[in-house]
Amino acid sequence: MADVSHLSLPSNPTNLNSRSIFLFVGLVTIISSPFIYWKLDNDVSSARFLTEHEREQAIERLRANQTGAGSREFKWSHVLEAALEPKTYLFVGMTLLLNVGASVTNTFGPLILSGLGYDKYRTSLLNMPFGALQLIVILLASYAAQKAKLKSGILAIFMLPVVAGLAMLYVLPRAKSDQASLLAAYYLLAFLFGGNPLIVSWIVGNTGGTTKKSIIMSSYNAGSSAGNIIGPLLFNKKDAPAYHPGLRAVLAVFVTLVAVVMIQLANLMLMNKLQEKKRVRNGKKAKIHDHSMEDKYHDLDEDNEVEGGPRLGDQAFLDLTDRKNDEFVYIY
Repeated sequence: MADVSHLSLPSNPTNLNSRSIFLFVGLVTIISSPFIYWKLDNDVSSARFLTEHEREQAIERLRANQTGAGSREFKWSHVLEAALEPKTYLFVGMTLLLNVGASVTNTFGPLILSGLGYDKYRTSLLNMPFGALQLIVILLASYAAQKAKLKSGILAIFMLPVVAGLAMLYVLPRAKSDQASLLAAYYLLAFLFGGNPLIVSWIVGNTGGTTKKSIIMSSYNAGSSAGNIIGPLLFNKKDAPAYHPGLRAVLAVFVTLVAVVMIQLANLMLMNKLQEKKRVRNGKKAKIHDHSMEDKYHDLDEDNEVEGGPRLGDQAFLDLTDRKNDEFVYIY
């Protein structure tokens, strides 16, 4: 068994506070779960907060994005397709890399702050605005991706402040005169928390077929868990107060993450080109306008109808994978 004693946080009060937070959050989860199970609607067609007309529009939006309305049948062909696609491993790689960094701030935030010269009480106080900044970043990232209709670009942009913050933490001396700059650098790490919502929505928007989607989301959870396990192992108490080896490793992780996002973008562009060729062979328009990304409802046939050609959307609810459905458009 490996010796992990060096991974403990600097003080017992901090450990006690961490345990109390986890116990409280766990208790809230247990109490709220029955209510959520009772009140949360299963799907669009049964959503009680929508009128009958709005449900029909929502179903048509699902038809437009070609991701399907769900199926209870497990299909091994979906599993095989997910296993053979580079797209799957690029998404898992993004998740793993992002959560390596997330676990560093979650588990070692107090340790890094104490390394900047703050006592345990001030460390706890300084982590409070960091948590508020995380919430702001998550909302801002989601809003920006929705407005820009672009997941990859927003995800890459939000990782740049993280890279800058890690670089500052690495190069700045730990002198008292530099504490303000070091604290600002630490707060820049909050931008990484905008990543997970963007990755999840990017995965869902680029995956057709219920079984395939389940497999890739399970892989996402595995990547997230692996990242949270790996992250704390990068920091060692003997490297205090600068923690240069850990910061250097995490900096390399986020530079790699931006590179993986760009590779996935190029991969999806190539897949869309292959989809266009497939549609032309099947007598359809090469380019399909994805109205599911619009703020207002549009009929699927609008801008997409071909005179004398097959009607679009007939395959949307056949539980086809994105590779098998020639009308599927990958989003960036």
